[in-house]
Amino acid sequence: MATLSEKVQDVFNEPGCDKNQAKGDKERKKGCTKQLTPGAAAGGCAFDGAKIALQPITDVAHLVHGPIACEGNGWDNRGSKSSDSQLYRTGFTTDISELDVIYGGEKRLYKSIREIIEKYDPPAVFVYQTCVTALIGDDIEVVCKAATAKFGKPIIPINAPGFVGAKNLGNKLAGEALLEHVIGTEEPEFTTPYDINIIGEYNLAGELWQIKPLFDELGIRILSCISGDAKYKEVAYSHRARAAMMVCSKAMINVARKMEERYGIPFFEGSFYGISDTSESLRQIAKLLVERGAPSDIIDRTEQVIAREETRAWVQINHYRTKLEGKKVLLITGGVKSWSVVSALQEGGMEIVGTSVKKSTDEDKEKIKELMGEDAHMFDDMRPRDMYAMLKECRADIMLSGGRSQFVALKVKMPWLDINQERHHAYAGYVGMVELVKQIEQALFHPVWAQVRKPAPWETITQEALHNIAPISRTTHYSSLTAGARH
Repeated sequence: MATLSEKVQDVFNEPGCDKNQAKGDKERKKGCTKQLTPGAAAGGCAFDGAKIALQPITDVAHLVHGPIACEGNGWDNRGSKSSDSQLYRTGFTTDISELDVIYGGEKRLYKSIREIIEKYDPPAVFVYQTCVTALIGDDIEVVCKAATAKFGKPIIPINAPGFVGAKNLGNKLAGEALLEHVIGTEEPEFTTPYDINIIGEYNLAGELWQIKPLFDELGIRILSCISGDAKYKEVAYSHRARAAMMVCSKAMINVARKMEERYGIPFFEGSFYGISDTSESLRQIAKLLVERGAPSDIIDRTEQVIAREETRAWVQINHYRTKLEGKKVLLITGGVKSWSVVSALQEGGMEIVGTSVKKSTDEDKEKIKELMGEDAHMFDDMRPRDMYAMLKECRADIMLSGGRSQFVALKVKMPWLDINQERHHAYAGYVGMVELVKQIEQALFHPVWAQVRKPAPWETITQEALHNIAPISRTTHYSSLTAGARH
C-alpha cells in the first residue's frame, strides 16, 4: 500500500495534465498549486478539497477523524442536492480531545465507526484524516481495514490531511481513494451501449437534474455521477460505463485518466454552462458512444434535441437580452467557471471586463483568450481594494462571485450575484442558462439600488433650513425636567 507522500507525488506526476508534463522533474515534485501558508485557510486545504469532492455521495456516512472544528468547517459547504438519501448531510466526527492527542485516537475512531453502523446501517463509511490526527500518528487505514473485516461493510480511508496541500490536491487524493478502494468493487444489474459516467459534477443547487432529462430523452443512462447525487454502489460499478465526461476542470483528471487506462473508458472535458457549450458536450457524448459501438442514429437524435432546445432557450433569452445588451460584468470565480460562465454571459449579450483565474489551469486561460480575445483581463488574485475601485469607477455594472466577495459590491452599492458553490439557483444546461440571464436581469434592475443610492434625508437639508431650526434652550430644557420631577 502506497504511503501518503507516494500518493501525493503520484498525483503531482499527472500525465493527463499538459501543464504538469511540461515541467521538469524538480518543478513537478513541487506540485501543481501553491503550497499553503501555515495558518491560512483562504481557498481551502486538502482535507476540505477531499470532503467536498466526496460528500455528495448521498447514502454514505462521512466521518471526520479530528477536532470538531474540521467537520464544522467542511459540513454542507456545497449546496449539493440529493434525490434520495439525506445521510450525507449528517455531520459525523470523532471530536478528539486533548487526551486523544496524548494517547492516540484510533480506539475512538473504531468506536465511532461501530456506532454509525449500528445506528444508521449505511452501505459504506468514509473516514477522513485531518491535520491533528495525522500529526499524532493515527493510522486510519489500519483501523478501516480492521473495521471492514469486523462489520462486513466497506470502511474507506480518505488520507488527505489539510497540511499536505491545497483544495485541488485534496480533490485528486479523494479520487485516488475511490480508485483504490471503491471503483470496480461492484457490478451493475445490467449494462447498455448508452451508459456514461459524469466525473467532477457535484449537483450544485440541482444542476445535474437540469441535464438528466436530456439524457433520458436520448436514451443515454448516467451509470454513475462522481459524485453529485451518487450512491455508493453507483460509484463502485462505474467501471462498466462506455464513455465519460469530465466536467470540473482538472479536479478529478486522475480519475478520468486512470479509468480510461484500466477499463478502456474514453473521456473528454466539457461544460454544461452556456448554450453552445451544452450543445457541444451532448455532441461529444454521442460521438464517443458511437465509437464504442452504440447505434449511429443517436447522433441524429442528438442534433434534433439540440436544435429544439436551442430555439426554445433563445426565445426566452432574447426577452432579457434587450435590457442586458452591453452591460459590463466582473467575474470573480475560478476553475472551469472562469471560462465556461464567460461563454454563457456573452450569449446573454453582456461584456466581461475581467475574470479571475486563481484556480484555473493554463488550458482554462487559453479558453478565456479564445472567448474574450488576447487582451482579456485575467486576474490571478484580485484584492478587495481593486474590486472596490473597479466597481466604484463604474467599470462594471454587476459583480458575479462567491459569498466572500459580496460585501465589496454591496459597499459600492452595486448589484451582486452568487455564482459559486453556495448558490441557490442552478445554471447548467439550456434551462440553467435562461435562469442565469433572468437572475442577472433581476439583480441589475432591482428597485433597491435606486433607493440605496439616494442621499440620506439629513444630507439633503439646505443651509437655509438649518438656520430656521430654533435652537433648544438648555435652561428651558432643565426647567421642564425639574418641573416634571416635582409632579
